[in-house]
Amino acid sequence: MSNAAANNTTENDSPATEVDSNITPMEAEVLDKHLVRLMWEEPFFSHVLRGITKTCTRRIPTAGVLAKDGDIKLWWNPDFLGGLSTEQVKGLLKHEAFHLIFEHTTTRRHEPHKVWNYAADLAINSLIPESELPAGGLIPGQAFQQLTPEQAATWEPAQLEARNKLSDLIASFPKGQSGEWYFAEIMKIKDELGDLTGEGGGEGQPGFDDHDGWDQLSEEERELLGGKIKQAVAEAAKKADSRANGWGSVSAETRAAIRAALTSEVPWQTVLAQFVGFSRRANRDSTHKRLNKKYIGVHPGAKRGYTSHIAVYIDQSGSVGDDALEAFYGELMVLSKRTEFTIFNFDTEVDLSSERVWKRSSTKGCGRTRCGGTDFSAPSRHAAENRSRFDGYLILTDGEAADPGPSVGIRRGWIICPNNQLAFPKPSGDVLVQMTGKKA
Repeated sequence: MSNAAANNTTENDSPATEVDSNITPMEAEVLDKHLVRLMWEEPFFSHVLRGITKTCTRRIPTAGVLAKDGDIKLWWNPDFLGGLSTEQVKGLLKHEAFHLIFEHTTTRRHEPHKVWNYAADLAINSLIPESELPAGGLIPGQAFQQLTPEQAATWEPAQLEARNKLSDLIASFPKGQSGEWYFAEIMKIKDELGDLTGEGGGEGQPGFDDHDGWDQLSEEERELLGGKIKQAVAEAAKKADSRANGWGSVSAETRAAIRAALTSEVPWQTVLAQFVGFSRRANRDSTHKRLNKKYIGVHPGAKRGYTSHIAVYIDQSGSVGDDALEAFYGELMVLSKRTEFTIFNFDTEVDLSSERVWKRSSTKGCGRTRCGGTDFSAPSRHAAENRSRFDGYLILTDGEAADPGPSVGIRRGWIICPNNQLAFPKPSGDVLVQMTGKKA
């Protein structure tokens, strides 16, 4: 790759523009006029994209954003861009900016990653007018674009059948949901999609941009580049607030979601402590050291001790790392002064032999005892059957399993490891604790 292109002086351009050696100067300049137009019509998105390197290349078929080598890059194929209308190029740039805004390039992708690609695009394309989207985009409520006979010939019959099933499912989706919601819904028919969730399929794959490389960052790169992107979005939001029409077409609802993502998070330790505190019960004991306000001198007074007994279920999947376990156990030490924790391991069922009590900083028996899949119904069912023993229960997990439904008769909390998310909307009444740390 050559670094031969010069800097552009417009406000919207990046500090550097990279051009492949087989790209002509005229092809390399195709994007410039669209960036200038974006600056006038969509200043918020313009500010988000301003500080990233634009790379003109034919090494990818369409376009995409990628965080790599300490830098944030927008890659684009001049042949692809030349085939789009002016409105579609604007929609494409907004689409790529949204990938950065919602941190799709710097957070760990869900597996299967191809399903997460679909889900991320569905969430973003809900926010962009359909008239601005290039052909082939994934849009909730719409079936996939029909394959040409030549494209269909590159697909196996089973793959075509799976493509049609996925297309029908997406056509039933409402707009405006999160990427996690769409991911969870698609995962409900994962077994019917076969290798379409991996590298299977022929020409005419759904989606118009490139997501390669999103999951190839080291943890240090994720942290560094994630901070860079968040700072760029924060500066763009600040500038958008300071001028008339600074937000362009961004709706009030989307602005609120962006501001919420930029807001400093409440420490997860505080949320965990609140869950434990809300689950406490009062133990009433008689004592002659306190006066009985109703029968002074006749009956002893009373004192109340606030304690709780919480069940903790530890997901045994390999993605629940030792760092997360150490951080969680450290918080149990802090909270164990007034709370007794009974810990169980689980995978597709609760390992009853792993039961151990963590009380007043006791740390016995913290090793792994299971290595199977994950079923959240197992701890939920076990806690409901033992609700007379516990005041609530916590599930420490990476979040990657099916929704177990509502908790029955006992308060439930989810402790999600750094860089993970719950793969379905949080059930009503539950408490969600998103861990952070060196890897978050």
